[in-house]
Amino acid sequence: MSENDPADLLPNDRVKQAAVDGDVTQLHRGNRYGEAGDTFEVDGVTFELTEVTERTLGDMTDADAKREGSPSLDAYRERMVRAHGGNFEWNDHADVVRHRFERVE
Repeated sequence: MSENDPADLLPNDRVKQAAVDGDVTQLHRGNRYGEAGDTFEVDGVTFELTEVTERTLGDMTDADAKREGSPSLDAYRERMVRAHGGNFEWNDHADVVRHRFERVE
């Protein structure tokens, strides 16, 4: 178990604030940014990675999108294209890593 830099997992201030607010409880990323049991801190709030799982974009569901702060998987796809400046193309077979986390009280 180790303490991670939140900037590695949480890509920007909006996502960091959404995690603190409880609106984002997981992120899919192209790389692994920790292991289950690792912790990170945002604005004095400690979080623990509870699950780190290798998947593909095609494995994602509406429930995953909601945990990432989007109302649906379609909205999540659109957000990813906007966030990457149009340099992102959804590929169901692309490998990603799901990082689930929860606030430590």
